[in-house]
Amino acid sequence: MKLYCLSGHPTLPCNVLKFKSTTIMLDCGLDTTAALYFLPLPLVHSPRLSKLPGWVSKDGAINLEKELKECSGRVFVDSQPEFCLPEKELLDLSTIDVILISNYHCMMALPYITEHTGFTGTVYATEPTLQIGRLLMEELVTFMERVPKAHAATCWKNKEIQRLLPGPLKDAVDVWSWRKCYSMQEVNSALSKVQLVGYSQKVELFGAVQVTPLSSGYSLGSSNWIIQSHYEKVSYVSGSSLLTTHPQPMEQSSLKNSDVLILTGLTQIPTANPDGMLGEFCSNLAMTIRAGGNVLVPCYSSGVIYDLLECLYQFMDSANLGTTPFYFISPVANSSLEFSQIFAEWLCQNKQSKVYLPEPPFPHAELIQTNKLKHYPSIHGDFSSEFRQPCVVFTGHPSLRFGDVVHFMELWGKSGLNTIIFTEPDFSYLDALAPYQPLAMKCVYCPIDTRLNFHQVSKLLKDIQPLHVVCPEPYTQPPPAQPHRSDLMLELQPPPMAYRRCSVLGLPFRRRYERIHLLPELAKSLVPAEIKPGVSVATVSAVLQSKDNKHVLQPVPKPAPVPPSKKRKRVIEEPPEVLNPKPLLSGAVPLEPFLATLHKNGIMEVRVEETADGHILHLQAEDVLIQLEEDGTHIICDNNEPLRTALRDLVLRFLQKL
Repeated sequence: MKLYCLSGHPTLPCNVLKFKSTTIMLDCGLDTTAALYFLPLPLVHSPRLSKLPGWVSKDGAINLEKELKECSGRVFVDSQPEFCLPEKELLDLSTIDVILISNYHCMMALPYITEHTGFTGTVYATEPTLQIGRLLMEELVTFMERVPKAHAATCWKNKEIQRLLPGPLKDAVDVWSWRKCYSMQEVNSALSKVQLVGYSQKVELFGAVQVTPLSSGYSLGSSNWIIQSHYEKVSYVSGSSLLTTHPQPMEQSSLKNSDVLILTGLTQIPTANPDGMLGEFCSNLAMTIRAGGNVLVPCYSSGVIYDLLECLYQFMDSANLGTTPFYFISPVANSSLEFSQIFAEWLCQNKQSKVYLPEPPFPHAELIQTNKLKHYPSIHGDFSSEFRQPCVVFTGHPSLRFGDVVHFMELWGKSGLNTIIFTEPDFSYLDALAPYQPLAMKCVYCPIDTRLNFHQVSKLLKDIQPLHVVCPEPYTQPPPAQPHRSDLMLELQPPPMAYRRCSVLGLPFRRRYERIHLLPELAKSLVPAEIKPGVSVATVSAVLQSKDNKHVLQPVPKPAPVPPSKKRKRVIEEPPEVLNPKPLLSGAVPLEPFLATLHKNGIMEVRVEETADGHILHLQAEDVLIQLEEDGTHIICDNNEPLRTALRDLVLRFLQKL
């Protein structure tokens, strides 16, 4: 059993498991942090960005003015943002049989895998994962296609040039594997390969293994996966949460008795408590609005935004924010808000029960009805005529490199009254803000990450007790910025097996058993013999047929009679003659009764010697040695076949024949 690790990002995993005769890809996360090296794509022409000076090396030897621009001491690529793909060269991706998706954030690289590698398999995901994943992909494509770039920057990627560039561009890794965003056609083609599954639904893969999704408690439809055969079990835990938010709670008991547990997607901010961050978010928002400023919240169009809106719904009246308009701007804003209300069976019990009242499970329905929350596909059109300040705007993309957020950064960045509140933990907020410096607006970092922290995961692993744990390398050491914090890492016995991008791990357990079926007519012919209380054994002669990973024992076919013929024929190879097998022997030869039997049969002079494995009997008059061992008996006798046969028959009296 092998694990191929195609992504180095702990929360955007992409691994391939070879288990029995199947090749299973576990998630295909897209690392969008590479976009931080690029200049933002403004929806409206930005004089500031268009006037940025091009970069030329100090000695003037390298001139990349068309590709690289300087802003506040940092250098950015002036081209359409690109993303870091999972590794494609480590193994042949066309051999992948299935892709298992754990949540909608971990499927964003799917079109790169299914459309450009010769993939012919099936993708398994829950319905909310598929539908919300589709929205996030559609949003990404729209962001890119709305602001096309005339040329692509590639010269800076040359190794010789890149190492002479200023940091952090100089230190960017795998830049040649970065790719532009896919098209909507590729998204639709990729998602047509998805087969929907429900929690606890068992899916057979080629008769070899069975895969089952379990609720992971992190987002709508998010799953952990059990991959098992009759005798082995692998659990894949990715992006799980024990906090009571809007999704169904995490299913833990089914993860017990795992031979291997692959653990990814823990919280990216282990020191931040989500409840505390929510409180800070609300108080900073209220403070800015009271002072007459605007609040910008860069966020994804699904997920934490539902909890933020619910929290604000409860907080608004007490903070006298009842008249402040809330705007949610995204190409998929309407679909996202509607989807969250219709996936009732994927929600926690409290929200499910509201559906039967009938009430919408989320309060943002009421916010929309009362005109407190308005949603728009973009800043153009209706929004520009209905927009009033001070207000709160939720929009994407959290990287601040594309989407409507770029316009608001240009619009509000020069005023100290306004505040930007970062809630998504995927991007360094300092790097995200770099191309907008110098910036007057206030910046607040309230990352809300509900995934498991190290304390919760240690408790979980104690409860479910897997034999072996496999995890990304960063989880096995303290954070580089806090080397003394040994509580922010996994300390397990035995130590977890760590992986990094491009590593191949041999998983530490061997398959020992396989299930075989007996045909009824063969089973009928068996004659079991009891060898000890409760244990019976029977011998069988049969033909083993293996097909589609199913093994069946069938009766040995009888050779067909050959009709007599006068003509000479070529010698036909006859099927082997089936001989009755020799009986199997079980039991042990007890020393004292065996000596008594030898005496009865006239063998008196016997010297007994004890060995590590049993006894050696020396028949002195006959010059014969008998070795009595637990798993065998040897009679050593020269040139006296009648005596050897007689001694053998005496030994057989004490053994059971099968």
